[in-house]
Amino acid sequence: MFPIQSEFIQANGLRFHVNTCGDEASPRLALCLHGFPELGYSWRDQLPHLAELGYRVWAPDLRGYGQSDRPSEMSDYALEHLMEDVAQLIDASGAESVLLIAHDWGAIVAWYFAIREIRPLERLVIMNVPHPAAMQGRGFNFRQLRKSWYIFFFQIPWLPELFLGRGRAEAVGNVFSKTAVNRKRFPDEVLDTYRNAASQPGALRAMVNYYRALVRGRGAARQRALGIPIIETPTLMIWGERDFALGKELTYGTEQHVRNFTLRYVPKASHWVQQDDPETVNAMLEAWIHDESVPEAPSA
Repeated sequence: MFPIQSEFIQANGLRFHVNTCGDEASPRLALCLHGFPELGYSWRDQLPHLAELGYRVWAPDLRGYGQSDRPSEMSDYALEHLMEDVAQLIDASGAESVLLIAHDWGAIVAWYFAIREIRPLERLVIMNVPHPAAMQGRGFNFRQLRKSWYIFFFQIPWLPELFLGRGRAEAVGNVFSKTAVNRKRFPDEVLDTYRNAASQPGALRAMVNYYRALVRGRGAARQRALGIPIIETPTLMIWGERDFALGKELTYGTEQHVRNFTLRYVPKASHWVQQDDPETVNAMLEAWIHDESVPEAPSA
C-alpha cells in the first residue's frame, strides 16, 4: 500500500495543501476534488486504491478549505477561478493524462471544467451532483427546492457562518453524523477533522462564499449564457441514493449531455457516497478504469 502524504503546491497564485499518494514518477494523475463541507481528506479511502492502479493521486483542499490559502472576497470563489485552480494544479503536476474525480462542490467545478474543455481529460468521475443541464431542467420543483433550502440560507450575510460555527462547528460534524447511512464510517476522529478545519479563522466564510458566488455573484448564470455543449470525455457517475440534499431523479437524462456515460447507484449510501461505502465505490472505479463492466452495488 502507498502511504498518504501531505504536500503544499503552488497553483494559480495560491498555496494548496494536497494529500498525495502513489508513484511520483507516474505520468497518470488522478485529481480528486472534494465538496462542502469536506477536505481532500474525504478521499482517504480512494487514494491508496487509485495509487495501486498506477496513478499518482492528488486530493487538494480546495481554495478556502483546510490548510489551503483562503482569499477573502466572495468574487474570489467564482467558478472561473475554481476551474483555473484545477487547470493549474494539473499543469503543476506535469502529468501526461488526467483522471478527474469529484464529489459535491468539486463535481460542480468538474462538470464545467469538462464542458469547457479547459484541459484534456482521460476520464471523468462525478459523485452525487447532477449535470448542470439536468439540474436546470429538473431541479426547479418544490420537492428539490425544499431540499436545497440551505443554498438560499447561505446567501444571507454572516448569519450562516454564525450558525455553522457554533460549538466548534458542531453543525459541520452533524451534517455527516446525522445524514450518513454507515455511521461507523464517521467516528469522532473523522468528525473532528472536519470540525477543526471549519473552525479556523475565515474558513466558514470561504466555504459559504462558494454558494454566494454561484448565485449572488451570478456564476451559474454566466456559465448558462455560454451554452452547455455535450461532454466528449468518458464519464462515470456514482450516486448514493439516500442523499438528503439531491434527489435521484436529477440523474435522469444525463446520458443526453455526455457522449460516453455510465451510471451506477449505491442504494445503501448517502450523499457522502465515497466515505459511506468506499468498498463499493472503489470496485466501481477499478472496473471502469480497466474498461470492464462496472458492477452494480451489492444492494442494488
